[in-house]
Amino acid sequence: MLALRLARGSRPVVQARRLLVAAASAGTGFLLLYVLASAVDRPAGSFQRLLWALVPVAVTVHLAVTVARADPATRPREGLDAAGLGPVRLGLAAAISTAVACVLGSAVALAVFLHLRGDLAGLPFDGAGSRLLHGDQPLPLASALTLLALVPLAASAATVLALRPHRPLAPQTGLPWGITLAACGFAVEAFGGRGLGMLAGWSLTAVGLALAGPGLAYASGSLIQAVRPGGLRLLAGRALQEQAPRIGPALGVLCSVAAGALTAFALRDRGGLHVPLGQLTWPAVTLVALCAAATLLTSAVEGRRSGPSWREALLDVGAPAKVLRTAAGLRATALVAVCVPLSFGVAQLTSLALTR
Repeated sequence: MLALRLARGSRPVVQARRLLVAAASAGTGFLLLYVLASAVDRPAGSFQRLLWALVPVAVTVHLAVTVARADPATRPREGLDAAGLGPVRLGLAAAISTAVACVLGSAVALAVFLHLRGDLAGLPFDGAGSRLLHGDQPLPLASALTLLALVPLAASAATVLALRPHRPLAPQTGLPWGITLAACGFAVEAFGGRGLGMLAGWSLTAVGLALAGPGLAYASGSLIQAVRPGGLRLLAGRALQEQAPRIGPALGVLCSVAAGALTAFALRDRGGLHVPLGQLTWPAVTLVALCAAATLLTSAVEGRRSGPSWREALLDVGAPAKVLRTAAGLRATALVAVCVPLSFGVAQLTSLALTR
């Protein structure tokens, strides 16, 4: 009941974010159902397709956790502890809200999937959807519901873990581990080859970049302040360093997605592109990219609102709003200057490892 009241009283922006989570959950649920239908029609290689489908599941869960963390209703306030609304209970309420959004998306995915297969009423699009989704084969309902429950359960558990009280770590602590995992990912891709070796290697690389992301964002802030900085560059650089722990993981995930897309295009030009999800491979890639971008944007907005009050202090002393916009532009430019070469370099190393 508390979660429903908090959800009903939220601002339109917060509601829009929850709808975004529901949409991502719907897309991921549709992909999982497609993998299930493909497994019924063609059992060979079904386990590998299911493992590839876990990539959209992971980015959807990451988006759901970021949206829950950015929700103002989940932030502890003075006086709420006396009313029994401490950090633990607020975290549980956020987990329930996240589960509701994900369940809504999964229900939409199931309805659309069954409609396109012709299991509800008629065959839309002259039966093209039924052929794509293997409508001639029966769909195991229990297996379908189990797969659809994967995103809500994982997102709820991850939300509880993410919102538990803990001390923030320094941005540089994950950088060595991230580099190590990324290097292990390249090695796995080189020795494992295509298929599961490529999936395992790319997953290690993605986790490594996510761990290294805060350190990369902090380094971007240092880059802004290099070589005799003025007041504007100092403001932009230190603000980026303060936001590094929040936006860093999402930044690393986005870099890994960009590197994966560049690798796919490179392998396609060489005639060796692997399409693990069949005709829905590129829609799945689009879903992953959109979720990663939305996660980074949400993390940036969250860091801006939950950061220190220097922004309000500057406005109070008469600083023009143009200064803040220019500082934001400097931060974005620095991140692009660091992440674009990084993504290109990771893509080149991955392509070399897979074409050995």
